[in-house]
Amino acid sequence: MDDRLSDIRTAAIIGLGLIGGSMARDLAARGVRVLGWDADKESLRAAGDAGAVHHPLPDDLRGVDQADVVVLAVPVLAAPDVLRRAVRAAPGARLITDAGSTKQSIIRAAEGLGIGERFVGSHPLAGDHQSGWAASSEGLFAGARVFLSRTHSTGDEAMGMAAALWEMAGARPEVMDAAEHDRRLAWTSHLPQMVSSALAAALAGQGIARGELGPGGRDVTRLAGSSPEMWADIAIDNAAGLSAALQAAEDQLRTMRHAIDSGSHARLRDLLAGCRSWHAG
Repeated sequence: MDDRLSDIRTAAIIGLGLIGGSMARDLAARGVRVLGWDADKESLRAAGDAGAVHHPLPDDLRGVDQADVVVLAVPVLAAPDVLRRAVRAAPGARLITDAGSTKQSIIRAAEGLGIGERFVGSHPLAGDHQSGWAASSEGLFAGARVFLSRTHSTGDEAMGMAAALWEMAGARPEVMDAAEHDRRLAWTSHLPQMVSSALAAALAGQGIARGELGPGGRDVTRLAGSSPEMWADIAIDNAAGLSAALQAAEDQLRTMRHAIDSGSHARLRDLLAGCRSWHAG
C-alpha cells in the first residue's frame, strides 16, 4: 500500500450529501474509519445504516479530533463557519480539506484561522443535478478529475495526504491555483448551470412543461434540476468570474437575436457554424 494511504486511518466527513456521502462510502469500503456529521439527522442515520459512517458526530463536532483527515462537504457560503467549528474541535488534524466548487474564499478563511499549512482546497469534478445522501454512491469519483489548491503555506505533508485521499476514492488529482480555478470554473461549470436554469425559467414563463421538450431540450435543461441552495451559494461566492461569463453569453445571444431579427441568414449560419466547429473540438 502507498505509505500516504496508510496514513489515513480515520476520516471525518462533515456534510453527507452527494459528494460527502459518496466520499464516506468510498473510504468506508477501503477500510477507513469514518466519522460523520450532517445537519439532516435522517441522512446521518441512513449513512450509519449503510455502513458508510461508523461514528456519528454531534452538532458541536465533538470527537472529530480523532480524525487524521477532516473533509468539509457543505455549501460554499456555510463552509467558512463550519471550518471554524472543525478547527476548534480538531486542533491537531493533519489535513483539513473541502469539496466546494469555489476555492478562493475557503482558502482565505483557512489562512485567517492560521491553518494554512495543513489546509488544501479540493474540488472533485463529479457532481450531478441530484443532491443529498440518497444521490450518493460508491465509485462516484472513479476516474474523475479533482482540483487541489494550495494556501500560501500549505505543507508537503498536507498536499500529499490530500492527493492520497482522492486517489483512494479513485479520482485523479491536479494542482491548480485557487484564483485560476475560480476563473475557469465560472466558464466551464457555473455558466452552464446558469444558462440551463435561465432556459428553464424562460420556458416556465411561457407555460411550457419539461415533458413537452424533445431529447435535446431535456439535455440542455437537465442542470435546472440542481439544488437551488447550493447553486445560489456558488454563484454569489464566485460573482466576479460568473458575471463576466454571463455577460459573454448574453452578448452571444444578443448577436444571434439581431441576426434573426434582421433576417441575416448568412450571418446566423456563420455564427452557428462557429458553434459547430467548437463542438467538434
